[in-house]
Amino acid sequence: MLVKILIGLAMFSIAGSLFSALYYLMKGDNSNDRVVRALTIRISVSIILFLLLMIGFYTGVIGHPK
Repeated sequence: MLVKILIGLAMFSIAGSLFSALYYLMKGDNSNDRVVRALTIRISVSIILFLLLMIGFYTGVIGHPK
């Protein structure tokens, strides 16, 4: 159950970072640094989530659904 909550929080933070970047992109008043920072955070969290899912699968924490 804890794994599902952590995955959900990671997905929520990825979506939040994406919408944050969209907001700063649409705002337009030379906020390019904020857009780049938000997208960098989104990519970093996505890579970390992918690696943790792979580790969880190989260690048996995350298994096949029955």
